[in-house]
Amino acid sequence: MEQVMRNFFLFLSKNRSLTRVAKRYGLKFGAARFVAGETIELATEAIRQLNDKGLEVTIDYLGEFVDNAEEANEMADNSIKAIEAIGKERLQSQLSLKMTSMGLDISDALVMNNMRRILEAAKRNDVFVTIDMEDYSRCGKTIEIFKKLKQEYDNVGTVIQAYLYRTVEDMEDLNQYSPNLRLVKGAYKESPQVAFPEKSNVDENFKKIIKMHLLNGNYTAIATHDEAIIDYTKKLVEEHSIPLDQFEFQMLFGIRPERQLELVNEGYKMRVYVPYGSDWYGYFMRRLAERPANVAFVLKGVIKK
Repeated sequence: MEQVMRNFFLFLSKNRSLTRVAKRYGLKFGAARFVAGETIELATEAIRQLNDKGLEVTIDYLGEFVDNAEEANEMADNSIKAIEAIGKERLQSQLSLKMTSMGLDISDALVMNNMRRILEAAKRNDVFVTIDMEDYSRCGKTIEIFKKLKQEYDNVGTVIQAYLYRTVEDMEDLNQYSPNLRLVKGAYKESPQVAFPEKSNVDENFKKIIKMHLLNGNYTAIATHDEAIIDYTKKLVEEHSIPLDQFEFQMLFGIRPERQLELVNEGYKMRVYVPYGSDWYGYFMRRLAERPANVAFVLKGVIKK
């Protein structure tokens, strides 16, 4: 039943008509739990509140289905606006973004121009930028763009997904760049031809790449809400005397907030992924797909209304 629900919400996340409706009606039906607001002003207030609790942040201006250069340039402009807000307010925050929102599906020149504009602004404001990973069809191209940008900029990292068969090979290739990587399980519906279909295999590969990246001496962000993975990481860093400043845990805004604070109190760096913007629908559907508990929370909120 859980897999059926996951597939259903992932299917809904790709529906353009529902995305347009969601934009029109705003953050209703429980989405406000997972999205900081529609404006950068609301997002920076959320960052400030998290910073005050000892939590660091990465912020993401949400965007789905960018089909033309004008929209891609607008998305880049909003990312730069977020970077400048972080710098001006001196917030403890990074920036995350997706290559499709920068024009990945439109032209190589467009996406590279937008990324260079963003990374120049980020360099001026001392902000680190992470390139999010999307579905398998865009994985290889995203990694190639990251490698090009890493040769020009120090303030850029990317994401590696544990559920893909190609992941270990990708990490071996990327190690020459001493990359700052966010390691995740993966949130898209993929074919068993390219991704592990069983959760147990994904979990084992996740542990494998965490160990691999940490023992290579690279900065590692472990993005998970899974207590078993958190415990594995703790034991690993203790066993190999890995310094606390070589890694961090990451969780999503609105999910396990109490555990986030507990990890800070235990002495670990904890970063919260904070999305904002009016184009929240696809992101929200993927969060519902990940955890049945999220669906229960939303239904409870709707009934209360």
